[in-house]
Amino acid sequence: MFLVQLIPGAISEMLASVTDTGCLTLADRYGLMAAVLDDSLDDEDRHSINRLLRSVLKGRVKIVKELSAIY
Repeated sequence: MFLVQLIPGAISEMLASVTDTGCLTLADRYGLMAAVLDDSLDDEDRHSINRLLRSVLKGRVKIVKELSAIY
């Protein structure tokens, strides 16, 4: 089994980046995977993840194949 550990502050940084660009990158998706597998997330981070995923479902955020939104 693999050990997946989320970088502290990654969820808030990811949410800010996606809000700014309107795109969910490959790196963001891997960060979300790590967050979902992390059992120690607090309620605020879980709420942020849910809000981000709802934005994707509603079409407000696009999923892109790029590794990063920084060019």
